[in-house]
Amino acid sequence: MPIHFEDTDFISEVKGLRSALIVPCRMCPAATIAVREKKPFMELFKSLFKSQPFEQYLNTIQALLTENGVKSKVFGCTFYHQWFMCMWSLGTRKKLLKEAKQYDAVLVLGCSSATVTVRDTVKSIDCKVIEGMEAKSIMNAKLSFQLPCNVFFKDCKETPLVQQNTEKQEILD
Repeated sequence: MPIHFEDTDFISEVKGLRSALIVPCRMCPAATIAVREKKPFMELFKSLFKSQPFEQYLNTIQALLTENGVKSKVFGCTFYHQWFMCMWSLGTRKKLLKEAKQYDAVLVLGCSSATVTVRDTVKSIDCKVIEGMEAKSIMNAKLSFQLPCNVFFKDCKETPLVQQNTEKQEILD
């Protein structure tokens, strides 16, 4: 049951900044992009640890940041156990803190829990945390396999999240 996201207007948030580290959760946002693009979530023979539609999305975000004068890099966690940002190990969080020190901002692509993970990790440094996606619903989908070992989500339905902005703010504070 991945979370379905919509993009935010993060460009207005990066105005005046020189650099941003893009920190993606590699599960729910990647599922959202694959469904949106109607492409396989994973192509196991092409890329074992990456979702190609999501990688293209990340490249598009980097290009957009570059157009707006912001140098960027994507924070990399490729092993499956690191895909869920809400469950990152202490080691992954330390790696994020070390890299984030070199940037003016961190652009989080994930849910509120992912934002909390990042905010808690970088709270000791002067680094702006920006949400690049907003959770809108939960996807109900059927996992589908197609030759040659491609993984798709099909028959997707969305269940809206019942969440008030005040509740979201309480979680983030």
